[in-house]
Amino acid sequence: MKRTRFGARDRLSRDAAELQRLAAGLSDSGGKLEDGYWEARLAETVDSLLKNGAEDDINTALDRLFEANPRAHDELADMVEARAESGRLEAHDQAFDILLFAAPVLAWSRFSIPSCPLPAATLTALSVQLGAHVFGGQARVALTDYLFSPDQLPRSFCDTWQLTQALGAAALAGGHLTIDTDGLAETNRFLSDVRYLVGAIAVPCGQAPFRWNEKDGSKDGALKEWQKQGCPNLEPLLTGCAWEPLLPDAYHAACRNADRLSRPHSLRASVAFLQTVLGLMPDAIRAVVGPCYDQRMEEYRVGLGPRDKSDIYHGIVWPLLGAEDEATDAASEIEAVLREAGVKEISFLDHHFPMEFCDDCGAPLYPNTDAELVHAEMPEESGGSSQALH
Repeated sequence: MKRTRFGARDRLSRDAAELQRLAAGLSDSGGKLEDGYWEARLAETVDSLLKNGAEDDINTALDRLFEANPRAHDELADMVEARAESGRLEAHDQAFDILLFAAPVLAWSRFSIPSCPLPAATLTALSVQLGAHVFGGQARVALTDYLFSPDQLPRSFCDTWQLTQALGAAALAGGHLTIDTDGLAETNRFLSDVRYLVGAIAVPCGQAPFRWNEKDGSKDGALKEWQKQGCPNLEPLLTGCAWEPLLPDAYHAACRNADRLSRPHSLRASVAFLQTVLGLMPDAIRAVVGPCYDQRMEEYRVGLGPRDKSDIYHGIVWPLLGAEDEATDAASEIEAVLREAGVKEISFLDHHFPMEFCDDCGAPLYPNTDAELVHAEMPEESGGSSQALH
C-alpha cells in the first residue's frame, strides 16, 4: 500500500531506473491514448518484477520518485498495487480476471481478539454469502482458511502477488487455500484491532467483479446484506468481542478503508472499555489530545482519564494516513467522535510532542493536562489491562 517514504541511498538498478522512466512518462501523459501506451509498458515491467521477486527494485524506484517526482510516484504506486492484487488466468480455454480482496472486521475486547483458522463449514458458508451479496453473479470465490491480524498480512508487494496467484488458482479450481500457520507472525495484542478475511475472485473477462457493478446493485446494499447474511458465520470466532464488519473490497482499498475507520472505532472502544471496566461514565472522562512529530507530524495521541484527576488510564494513537499532514483537520474529527461517545471535556494541546515510547514495555506515552507524555496506567483495583488501544 502507498506509504510515507523518506529518501533511500540504494544503488539504482537498471530495472528500478526503467520503472522511474515509465512512471514519469505516464505522469506526463497528455491523453488517454498516450496513457494506454505507458500503462501497458509499465504493467508489463511491474508484472515481471513481481513474478521474479524483485521487491528491492520496486521499493527503490518508489523511494526515488517520492522525492523527485511525486506524481510519478503515485502512478507507480497505483500500478504496483493493481498488478499485485489482480491478474489474468486461463482455465478450460477461457480467460478469467482474478482479484485479491479483503473483508475487514473492526473488533475490540477486554480479552484477546482471535486470529485463527477457519473451519471448513465456515469457509463454505462465508464464500456462499460473499458470492451472493458482494461479488458479481459470475464470480468464483476462494478464501484463505485463516482470520488474519494486521501483523499476519503479506508484508511485501511480491508476497501479495504470490497470494493473489495462489488464491486465483484456487477459485478456478473451486476450492479454498490452506495457510501454513507456522510461518505467520505473532499477533500483537491490542484492545481494539482489525481482523481480515482474505480471498480472491475469478470472473470471466469483461464481467462484473462486484455486486455494485451490476445495474441493480449498490455498495450500501452489498454491505447491508453481507452484515445480515454473512457475518453470523463469524460470530462463533469472535466470542467476547464487540465487532463491526466493513465492506469487502479490492485488497489494498479494503485495507486502507480499515485503517481509516479503525481510528474512530478505537476512540469509541476506549470510552466503552473504561465504562465497562471502571464504571467511568463518558461524561466523567477527560480527553487530552496532542500531536506527535518525527521528521513531520506523524500522529495524534489521545490520553483518557478521570475529569477530577490528572491520571491517564488509557491512550489511543490516531495516525495520519496517506497524504494527511498537520494541515489536515483530524483534530475536528477526533473531537466529533469523542463528543458522540459522550466525552464532554476535551483538551487540545498546542505542543510539538516527540514520538516517545516506554523504555520498559515499548508502549506509546500519552499527553496529560500538564503537557507531559506519561504512561497510561489503569487503577490497581480495576484489574484491567494497561494495553494501548490500537
